[in-house]
Parts: sequence; structure tokens; C-alpha cells
Amino acid sequence: MLYRAFLRLVDKLPLPSLRAQRLIALAVLLTQAGISVTGAIVRVTASGLGCPTWPQCFPGSFTPVGVSEVAVLHQAVEFGNRLLTFVVTLFAGLIVLAVTRARRRREVLTYAWLMPAGTVVQAIIGGITVLTGLLWWTVAIHLLASMVMVWLAAVLYTRIGEPDDGVEVVQAPAPLRWLTALSGVALAGVLIAGTLVTAAGPHAGDKSIDRPVARLEVEIVTLVHLHSQLLVGYLALLVGLAFGLYAVGITRVIKHRLFLVLGLVVSQSLVGVVQYFTDVPAALVAVHVGGAAACTAATAALWAVLRTREPVPAVAPEPAATRAAS
Repeated sequence: MLYRAFLRLVDKLPLPSLRAQRLIALAVLLTQAGISVTGAIVRVTASGLGCPTWPQCFPGSFTPVGVSEVAVLHQAVEFGNRLLTFVVTLFAGLIVLAVTRARRRREVLTYAWLMPAGTVVQAIIGGITVLTGLLWWTVAIHLLASMVMVWLAAVLYTRIGEPDDGVEVVQAPAPLRWLTALSGVALAGVLIAGTLVTAAGPHAGDKSIDRPVARLEVEIVTLVHLHSQLLVGYLALLVGLAFGLYAVGITRVIKHRLFLVLGLVVSQSLVGVVQYFTDVPAALVAVHVGGAAACTAATAALWAVLRTREPVPAVAPEPAATRAAS
């Protein structure tokens, strides 16, 4: 009943072109990735409790207020990150409206609706993170949830570009598609280990002496080794996937996405090495988180393009001579 009313309301909107849908989907992907980077900036500037309450910034106020206990910079950084949530929500809502108005297939609609739903979940997780005083495991969940949203947004962008009335085409054998999925699982392990490294590292998100942030009490070198070994495994899977795809023959699109993933993973590895030998400078933390989002999006896009929908081939008209003979 409510959904039918929603459809009647949406039908009053202009019909979005495919180009418009893809641009909105791209904005969804960029904002989902971008908010993870701004979250890292909040952490490395120790602004995690710049707004010490949630959903308000301070008790009785949704915006920063002049208090001596919290530096203006920390308030501005944390409040700016919260404001970006509205941008994420805006594009998440726009993509739902666009694909609903265009009467896209169910798969596209499902991925589109996951955007606002996931954004709400992320906001709740962010609130829990603040209210618990930046407990390391809540911060880790917050980042991992962002990476899930980046993955879904990348798949959504790919699926929107496919025709709804097309035919499903498998672009690679099942073992290679399973290997790609396995690389996604390996990436998840790398990300989880990365959050543990951060949880034991020097950037707690707040430097308050009165309320010190609880850290993960594990030797950071051990966690760094775990993180790096998982990364090596992830990269090895991608290299094996590359050999397998080239052995069976791949399209230009798959080739470009494969090279993009490999390039991003190698670059991300180099950033991690520099971080380790330079005592984790704040600026590189934000770069590393942005790289993690890029690797996640690229891996998702590679996985998605191995099973696509292609336009139905046009049936050539039967020659007149053949029709006459019959």
C-alpha cells in the first residue's frame, strides 16, 4: 500500500536518463568512500569526541558551541564529518528515486535501496562509537561497515549500466568467478586486520587525559605482520586470477578492471610500508583508508563484471528468396 503510494508520487518526477542514473550512482560511490576518509581525518586529528554526544553535537545543541573543554578545531572536524552524512544520505535517496522512476529491474532496485538503509545503519554505529567513548572495536566496525557500503555501491554502479531486458552473459568460467569472490574474502581479512592495527596504534581518535580511549592491548608489530601476510595472500590470489583470466581470454573491460585492482593493491602496499617505517604519520592514515576504499570498489567492480547482462542480439530478417522458397 505504502509502496504503491510511493510509486505514484515518484511517477510525477522527470524520467531520468541512463547517463543521469550512472552519474548519481557514481556520486553514491564517491560519497560512501569519501566519508570513510573524513572519518580517518577525524581520528588522526583526535577529533573523535569533538561532538561528545549523539545525535546532538552537545547536550541541547545539534551544532558546535563555544566550550573550553573541547578545542574549536576538534568540534569543526567532527561536525564537518557529521554534515557529510547528509550529503551521503542525499545521493542515497536520489539513486532510489532515479531507478524507481525509471522502473529498473529488481536487482538494481535492491542495491539502490541498500544505500539509504546502510546509511542509517552507519549513522547508528557512529552514534554508538561516540557514546561509548571511541571503543576500539566500535571504531573498527564503523570502518568495516563503510567498506561494505563501498562494495555495494560499486556493484550498483556496474549493474545500472546494464540493460534490464538483456540476457545474462557469463564472462569467465565458474572457478575464476569463485576465485574472484575468494579474493574479496581475502580483502575482508586484510581490512579486519588493518582495523586491529589501527586499534593498537598511536591514533586513538581523542587525546583527553581525563577520559583516555581504551586501546587494543596487543603488540602492534604482531598485528602488522598479520595484516601484511593477509595482504600478500590477497595479492597472490589476484595474480593467480590474472593468469587464469588471460588463459581463457578476457574482454577489454575486464582487463582494465583487473589492472586497476592490481595497481591499487600494489600502491596500497607501498603506502603501508612507508607508514610502518615512518611511525604512522597522520596524513598517510587518511591516504591508506582512501586506498582501502579504492581497492574495495575496484575488487567489487571486477567481481561484478564477470557476470553481466548484455543487449539481446538483433535477429537478422530472413532473406526474401528464402521466404519465397518456403
